[in-house]
Amino acid sequence: MNVEQRPPEGSDTIAVTGITATGFHGVFEHERTNGQQFVVDVLLYLDLQPAAVGDDLTRTVHYGDLAERVHALIAGEPRNLIETLAENIAQCILDEFPVGAIDVTVHKPAAPINVPFADVAVSIHRRQR
Repeated sequence: MNVEQRPPEGSDTIAVTGITATGFHGVFEHERTNGQQFVVDVLLYLDLQPAAVGDDLTRTVHYGDLAERVHALIAGEPRNLIETLAENIAQCILDEFPVGAIDVTVHKPAAPINVPFADVAVSIHRRQR
């Protein structure tokens, strides 16, 4: 994480990793027809103290709801680029959940690459505007 991506002083985080779904993202016809597995990791930046002090779920992010929303986006409208999928996920979470910033990583472990590889991933960092 570089200096520009560090959360504001006092920020807390919630991480949900390995959200997996079949999606139809890619630029090739076989990717759009057959689909493949995508894996998404999200790291949310927010102040967790109000939720913790009040022991109140409504003052934090319900990570079950978050995971379901991300899953729906992975399985939803096909995108050519995983960069676009990452951007869509980040903007959706920033719009729908009380977070100040988010890191999103989209993994495409079955990308159409003709040499041995372990994973292809795109990571972005976005803040509330």
